[in-house]
Amino acid sequence: MQPLNDSQQKAQVMNDDRGHVFHSWSAQALISPMAISGAQGSYVFDYDGNTFLDFSSQLVNTNIGHQHPRVVAAIKDQADRLCTIAPQHANDVRGEAARLISSHAPDGFDYVFFTNGGTEAVEHAVRMARLHTGRPKVLSRYRSYHGGTHVSVNLTGDPRRWPSDQGTAGVVHFFGPFLYRSEFHAETEEQECERALEHLEHTIRMEGPNTIAAIILETIPGTAGIMVPPAGYLKGVREICDRYGIVWIADEVMAGFGRTGAWFALDHFGATPDLITFAKGVNSGYLPLGGVIISQPIYETFAERVYPGGLTYSGHPLACAAAVATIKLMEDEKIVEHAAHIGNDILRPGLLELQERHPVIGEVRGAGVFFALDLVKNRETKEELAPYGGTSEAMGVLVAALKAEGILPFTNYHRLHVVPPCTISDDEARDGLARIDRALGALAPFVD
Repeated sequence: MQPLNDSQQKAQVMNDDRGHVFHSWSAQALISPMAISGAQGSYVFDYDGNTFLDFSSQLVNTNIGHQHPRVVAAIKDQADRLCTIAPQHANDVRGEAARLISSHAPDGFDYVFFTNGGTEAVEHAVRMARLHTGRPKVLSRYRSYHGGTHVSVNLTGDPRRWPSDQGTAGVVHFFGPFLYRSEFHAETEEQECERALEHLEHTIRMEGPNTIAAIILETIPGTAGIMVPPAGYLKGVREICDRYGIVWIADEVMAGFGRTGAWFALDHFGATPDLITFAKGVNSGYLPLGGVIISQPIYETFAERVYPGGLTYSGHPLACAAAVATIKLMEDEKIVEHAAHIGNDILRPGLLELQERHPVIGEVRGAGVFFALDLVKNRETKEELAPYGGTSEAMGVLVAALKAEGILPFTNYHRLHVVPPCTISDDEARDGLARIDRALGALAPFVD
């Protein structure tokens, strides 16, 4: 596939979009979306003949890159055979997708409830936890994102929650570990871990342990900043949950299926939750799919008791066929191992080199193909390049410079996220870092 140079077609696309499409997370009259004509591998194309290296993986979900032929073929084959069937029936690809997903989850996670995406997965995981425990409250951390529907947006800890937060969703927020911007005045990872766990347990005691159904945590928070938890934190969460009979929900919607250089980000930390939510990378967003992976104790709650929830498109055959093909090719082509290699051998050392050259980079953090640059006006004060929950002239300049370099970026507030596909080649990753290096030069006037 090649980029197009078709101004007439672009005009039609933009007229239809601006005339009829209502965009998410946007002030409708103030946006001018990029018109995309196609994509292949690590690249996307516009109608002006431009090619962009996709360092966003769209919304951090095209883990196997764009238009992988094995997945495209699987979708076509399934469409020829069976486009849709209601979820009450058994179906070959639905069952195979569940089996393959479970095979990469921790031991004892043998069952999958399918949804259409991550936010529905979170909604159902919370419902399961509340019904399992008979308790109403759920704890989630600030600096998190769990989705855009009613419960999940209230669970969200970042400012996207604020316009929809009515204080009625039974959610209590707490501070998670984040040494670079520590809420606990910690000086080491060990202090940050210990104090964050003390804070969590104190919050539980103040709220009443017998009122709390679940704690939900992004294993590694994604759009909130890619803050890798310190060693021992998740094990500490597991111990606290066991002590008070609380369900731990691990949100792996963004971090799962190879993104961190492991099948699940949980694999890095040696701690096992009670429920795991997933979406995005399970089939790289080729079709909408998400779900909840369920541990045996919670499965037993509903073995002879009706679970009161479902979706018309739960385990949709086309989406599940895409998941089966995605997981199999990830296994066959060792994509998870490749993502770990890209992170360890190219992205981390390359980004640390950029930090040495560009004072605007306050911190580099991440794993696999899941990194963030914390951009600051001043390294000493750590003043953000844009306000929390907002943007700035400097971030606008950076985005423009990145696009001029042929990079399709992912930015959020004062951060640049470096999140290419898990399948990106060594040369493409190095090329992307060189382009970012040049673009960061445009920020020199904004740094003290």
